[in-house]
Amino acid sequence: MSGQLMDGIERRTVPTERVSVNVLECPGEGDVPVVFVHGNCSSSLFWQPTMLAMPQHSYAIDLRGFGDSQIAPADATRGLRDFSDDVAATVDALEVRKAHFVGWSMGGGVVKQLLIDRPELVASLTLVAPVSPYGFGGTSADGRLLSDGAGTGGGGAHPDFVKRLGEKDLSDDASSSPRNVFRGVYVAPGHSSEYEDLWTQSMVSTAVGADNYPGDLRPSQNWPGFAAGDRGVLNAMAPVHCNLTGIVDSVDKPPILWVRGDADAIVSDASILDLNRLGQLGVIPDWPGEKVAPPQPMIAQTREVLDRYRTAGGAYREVVLAGVGHSPHLEQPEAFRDALRDHLA
Repeated sequence: MSGQLMDGIERRTVPTERVSVNVLECPGEGDVPVVFVHGNCSSSLFWQPTMLAMPQHSYAIDLRGFGDSQIAPADATRGLRDFSDDVAATVDALEVRKAHFVGWSMGGGVVKQLLIDRPELVASLTLVAPVSPYGFGGTSADGRLLSDGAGTGGGGAHPDFVKRLGEKDLSDDASSSPRNVFRGVYVAPGHSSEYEDLWTQSMVSTAVGADNYPGDLRPSQNWPGFAAGDRGVLNAMAPVHCNLTGIVDSVDKPPILWVRGDADAIVSDASILDLNRLGQLGVIPDWPGEKVAPPQPMIAQTREVLDRYRTAGGAYREVVLAGVGHSPHLEQPEAFRDALRDHLA
């Protein structure tokens, strides 16, 4: 098992026709439960404090290749659909007809894909620091693909971080260790947590390899010399494969809550994980310039798509938490829970 359960949380394995899925469950009220979906390099364990604080019955799902769910390949040519189809299959197996879905980071993309493909399941969406509707990296402000996907996907992962994930390294002896990545990237500077050991255990539950994290790559004639491949997690979010703007055309338009921190280093208009931004900063040499490889304006893209969702008959609310990084539910848990409770009410 990938980590400790908090009192009040139960764990079970849910077999589906697709994969065997690890699910955490917290008993609660109501006929419409809350389903929590984690982000990249994490697992359901991150949701435990939120689940315990919510009055509704809740579930948290480990995606394939994360936590204690089955390790199975991610077909990146389907975008995030391998993950969203797994979530749908799990909800069906649990005999849940409709739920409120909460997705963090990559999980925000997974639940948007779920709304596109299985709208009848979705009572509401909550997007927590979500990946852009145009995927991660390699697009202009209007979502246009800049090139052949150069600089996006599996080739963009830090090799030593990947190595340490595979070794299940819990140390803090290098900036690329999972623990220090949590401290430096998942949360804003200065944040500390009594659960840091558990969060690090969750991170290293990630399956490593070309079929999982980070995925494969292919050579490109464009800077920085590689482009997204067709396998694995990071390629599933690459803009050559991932486009979630279909939520605008969904016949069913449940209300959406968008919660983010204004100090998010991962999903922002100047993400430090966007290779074009790193080129602009001089971290990666020979950057071809802003006309060719501009940083992706992730926040602006999300807002533009959600504005179109609203114009098409939907509704959304944006909540911005000051001084918060990529993990609003961990960094300002009460403010996050208040916003979520209001949304679900």
